[in-house]
Amino acid sequence: MTAVHVPGTPVVEDGRLVSTSPATGAEAGRLPVATAADVERAVDRARSAAAWWAGLGFTGRRERLLHWRRLLARRIEELAELVHVEGGKPVADAVVEIVTAVEHVDWAARNARRVLGPRRVRSRLILAEFSAHLEYQPHGVVGVIGPWNYPVFTPIGSAAYALAAGNAVVLKPSEYTPAVGQWLVDTFAEAVPEQPVFTAVHGLGDVGAALCRSGVDKLAFTGSTATAKKVMAACAESLTPVLLEAGGKDAMIVDADADLDAAADACVWGALTNAGQTCIGIERVYAVEPVFDAFVGKVVERAGRLTVGPDGADIGPITMPSQLDVIRRHIDDALARGGRAVLGGADAVQPPYVRPTVLVDVPEDSLAVREETFGPTLTVNRVRDADEAVARANALPYGLGGSVFGRRRAVATARRLRSGMASINSTLTFAGMSTLPFGGVGDSGFGRIHGEDGLREFGRAKAITRRRARSLLPSMTFERTPADVGRLVKAVKMMYGR
Repeated sequence: MTAVHVPGTPVVEDGRLVSTSPATGAEAGRLPVATAADVERAVDRARSAAAWWAGLGFTGRRERLLHWRRLLARRIEELAELVHVEGGKPVADAVVEIVTAVEHVDWAARNARRVLGPRRVRSRLILAEFSAHLEYQPHGVVGVIGPWNYPVFTPIGSAAYALAAGNAVVLKPSEYTPAVGQWLVDTFAEAVPEQPVFTAVHGLGDVGAALCRSGVDKLAFTGSTATAKKVMAACAESLTPVLLEAGGKDAMIVDADADLDAAADACVWGALTNAGQTCIGIERVYAVEPVFDAFVGKVVERAGRLTVGPDGADIGPITMPSQLDVIRRHIDDALARGGRAVLGGADAVQPPYVRPTVLVDVPEDSLAVREETFGPTLTVNRVRDADEAVARANALPYGLGGSVFGRRRAVATARRLRSGMASINSTLTFAGMSTLPFGGVGDSGFGRIHGEDGLREFGRAKAITRRRARSLLPSMTFERTPADVGRLVKAVKMMYGR
């Protein structure tokens, strides 16, 4: 019997995962669903490939990763179209996502040796007879569970760094965007045909759970906070280390000396790009009283010009159909609690689309303020000053990113945000900065991808000491004498007791 396809909702037919466009229902791909045994076999094959891949050294891996980077760059239109068809994302947004991913592949490949390679570390006087050395060795096989909202940028943010560090990677793409995940794996195989260094397994949540329990040496997950907790619990059974990038409810602060035109432009982009389906998207704004009305007016004017639709529009469909109910519930709750819609509102949800919605004077205990909406909606509330804005921004358990617009106090305000990242006089820019780590705190997870910290996340530190002279103060031997101990005590008092 043939299943009835709800556009955008993945279904399994005859052992295959069928992916369709949330806008048109057009089929984007059919991928074989992996069993738990299939997942284990994929990890076993990856383990053999990992030994070969690690053996290439930094130079060999860099050469192959840069080859993959060239393939991604040359075929950017092809991949952007697939992202558009499968997830509904506007092609222009897909291009921006892919460009950012390509930059991360390039940086990881070029910097892995410098960050992770063997190096001498300074010794201390108390052990001057030893030299100290540090290197970061690959874990082996890294499992990556990717999301649907950024099906290129986010998996690559883990996979490229893990690969550069010398690991093999088994990717479980979101069931909403499996074709994109398979495309990434297939193009990598074109660049590295010798061994299955980067492979994929497909299916629903049970396949992700199987990957957690498959014997991978580390698991990198991106998704909701609720699912992150399940992933962590599954990995805890075997003490498999995890990297978790979970949900967010990022805030933007607009101070009295902000450039309001720039703030409004960045706010609309940060809140509404990818139809608001962005973990680091701006969902809350706190604008100080003197500029509140002017700022809201500029946001509404810009957001009101955006087009919504399947092709060529600024805002595409909601990728996951069930999210429409969440968005509708948040809007209705905000209005019921006294909030006002200055753009969009109760009728904004028109499946599979949601029109831009700006809500003001929304109580801080409402769903639209406290829970992740993941849609093209925005709450803007007035505050007395930046101090009150910081207090409200930090009141939630999430702590992923954030933004501050202002001049005199902007840097100090950004530092006070309880978040892993912050942008000043821009939004979301830290995601594209390959030299900076990406990740959150609290309910937004822990661990970092990107930058030097991201490379180190996928290597295990190996410390090595080497004797280079006789010990002047022998202590770590049963051959020590009372006189040796006395000299040791005297030396410590001279070095540290003054």
